[in-house]
Amino acid sequence: MKVAALAHRMPALLAAPPAASGRLCLTNARLLDGTRTEVLIEDGRIGLGSSEGARVIDLEGKTLLPGLVDAHIHLYARTPEPAQGAEPILDGTPHHFLQARLRDYLRFGVTTVRDVGAQGMQPQEARQAMRYGAFRGPRVLTCAKIISATAPGGRFYGTMYREADGPDDVRKAVREQIRMGADFVKVMTTGSRSNELEDPEPAQLTDAEFAALVDEAHRLGVRVAAHVEGLPGTQAAIAHGMDTIEHGMYLNQRPDLLERMAANGQFLVPTLSGYYWMAGLAGDVIDPEGADADPDLTPMLVELARYNLEQGAESMRAAREAGVKIALGTDGGETAVELLRMIHHGLSPADALLAATRTGAEALGVDEQVGTIEPGKLADLVVVDGDPLAEPELLRDRDRIWLVLQLGEPVAGAALERRPD
Repeated sequence: MKVAALAHRMPALLAAPPAASGRLCLTNARLLDGTRTEVLIEDGRIGLGSSEGARVIDLEGKTLLPGLVDAHIHLYARTPEPAQGAEPILDGTPHHFLQARLRDYLRFGVTTVRDVGAQGMQPQEARQAMRYGAFRGPRVLTCAKIISATAPGGRFYGTMYREADGPDDVRKAVREQIRMGADFVKVMTTGSRSNELEDPEPAQLTDAEFAALVDEAHRLGVRVAAHVEGLPGTQAAIAHGMDTIEHGMYLNQRPDLLERMAANGQFLVPTLSGYYWMAGLAGDVIDPEGADADPDLTPMLVELARYNLEQGAESMRAAREAGVKIALGTDGGETAVELLRMIHHGLSPADALLAATRTGAEALGVDEQVGTIEPGKLADLVVVDGDPLAEPELLRDRDRIWLVLQLGEPVAGAALERRPD
């Protein structure tokens, strides 16, 4: 069973900053298919009709894209480690680093992100600050806490997990996350191999627990994202109708599961960048062959990450061939780098851009609001200097992200940054 998100109560949509007022016309815009057009924006949404009387921005043939969507990030503050003897990090300092991270996403044209597990209520707090104008960042969907069985992972990941055992406790855990402002529910169908104690092969929950979780989430109108590694958990997530399959690196070994995903309309979020990080490959590496590694994890986990990257890339290609919808998710790192890695490992630039726009919005259940350039949708738009189908690497170039609009308001981009020289 797949559910449409309830836009009237989705916290990520309710927490939007004020939309731009009035009328704005983007003229001489180049779309990805090469056509030239003009786009009218009225009170934060893409409109129809005459541009007479509207404020005009001439894009001079630059490419106009929907705002990018990153469907899998972990949104928490990455604070520096002070040198020995330096002042310790103060309690409120991490919030500023989280703000800087969100501002950076927006600067590179990412207007919607989905947080799939963080510490405390950092995503909800940042979202509330953006709602009331403290700073500009992307729209944030969050799962609040990840629902997991009592398992070793609960020892490794701080306050990220809500452990639950038995169908009734699982239902209660779903309700708790919605109470805390969740837009969707995330469940650990298997363990995670970013720690050395979990075995991702067995499913973490029983069929009765999975059924209770999915039934309660869908009954309350929210989607379910499934952390999936080993094949028993993968099969359970697909069989129980979970909406997005996160990672799913061994799906290539079970073509029948990919066929079922395609028939069900379930989405795959491959998260190649997560394997790059676990293997110790730098954030700007695209081709892993022969690249120098500097891993943080234990040798056993690094070796597994290399294997998982190979398998995950093969599963992404197999999913494409099976007709499974693919959404872009970084699992950390730059959204544009994940897009380039997806291309390197077998997607066309057009397919990768779809994964980062239309299909990403569909996976999150916000496709009625964002993801394409259509009348009635929110004017979350990106203007880039060049053709990202021919040069997808331009999405990493700060100077070529010319303008980012959020709800029709120009909020970031090179056009707004006047340098002294």
